[in-house]
Amino acid sequence: MYKILKKRILNPTVTMIDIYAPLVAKKAQAGQFIILRVDEDGERIPLTVAGYDRQTGSVKIIFQVVGATTMKLNMKNEGDYICDFVGPLGRPTETEGVKSVCIVGGGVGCAIALPVAQRFKELGCRVDSIIGFRNKDLIILEDEFTACSDNLTVMTDDGSNGRKGVVTEPLKEALEKGVKYDKIITIGPLIMMKFVVAAAKPFGVPVTVSMNPIMIDGTGMCGGCRLTVGGTTRFACVEGPDFDGYEVDFDEAIERSSMYRDFETHERERTCNLFKEVK
Repeated sequence: MYKILKKRILNPTVTMIDIYAPLVAKKAQAGQFIILRVDEDGERIPLTVAGYDRQTGSVKIIFQVVGATTMKLNMKNEGDYICDFVGPLGRPTETEGVKSVCIVGGGVGCAIALPVAQRFKELGCRVDSIIGFRNKDLIILEDEFTACSDNLTVMTDDGSNGRKGVVTEPLKEALEKGVKYDKIITIGPLIMMKFVVAAAKPFGVPVTVSMNPIMIDGTGMCGGCRLTVGGTTRFACVEGPDFDGYEVDFDEAIERSSMYRDFETHERERTCNLFKEVK
């Protein structure tokens, strides 16, 4: 059992918790993820490591309440326990040879982008960050990005905070002005990452995308996390989650990501009804 040390509500649908998991904290690196189960009968869900403290043995995760399992997790409070917390899994974000990087995050994907930005800053890199949200009420981690970025641009779809527009706009402006990046790293909705890759392509800047497909066992055995990258099948849990954005078949990934949407909606509604009955 793994104890919840801290819980913080970041916005109406996104929560951050610190879990006491010293063995995971000892090995975790930026870009990796864990798989957890809330209880013995629960499903396994992957969540990216959003931070870690090797001294206290804690691991930070950030999740959006979108389905039955994240709803159950969000019902937990400080001092409560969850059943399983396995990791770190996946390959860390590659940092070698990078002196200037642009981090582009969208929505809850910013939780994944933050430790990557922090790691590059620790290594002495120039870090420009662009983060986008639908509106001001959904903004998360702005202070944390400010602290680890040489330049931070906040975008909102409706212009209620920061600049109005999408994340590709300031990215293209920077590239057109001649800003040189060794790498662009983008993390967020699939459609956003697809357009970030398209925006960077004319300038020839390498783009790394962090993929979060359907995942069950986290060891490459189930095949649920398969992606087509460079025309071949790759497994995000063991070969990723980072891939060359120019080689990812985004259209296929977008189609597969919606396969269980109706089932997830049904399970969320069922879980809501169970909580109501308990109350």
